[in-house]
Amino acid sequence: MSDLPNCPQCSSAYTYEDRNLFVCPECGHEWSAADSAEESADELIVKDSNGNLLSDGDTVTVIKDLKVKGSSSVVKVGTKVKNIRLVEGDHDIDCKVDGIGPMKLKSEFVKKA
Repeated sequence: MSDLPNCPQCSSAYTYEDRNLFVCPECGHEWSAADSAEESADELIVKDSNGNLLSDGDTVTVIKDLKVKGSSSVVKVGTKVKNIRLVEGDHDIDCKVDGIGPMKLKSEFVKKA
């Protein structure tokens, strides 16, 4: 019995390995072994500007002045944001900034405190 994963698109058990890719002969779908490992982990990986891993509940510090869209407010450099929540998408941090309210931030503009 083969220990190769089933096809993620059609669930076919007839997958085979071609160099560093898995291939499904039934639907023609190709995917890498890293993709299959990420799907099995099913955990969101978010890194700050320095490359440190972030997790839910962390405290981060803003490293750049950020304009708040639709407002004249600015989130200043050095602002600490407590109890962040990681989400999927372009803005991958969901948080509440003191004095401004709830907002989403990009992880590239924060560092772990």
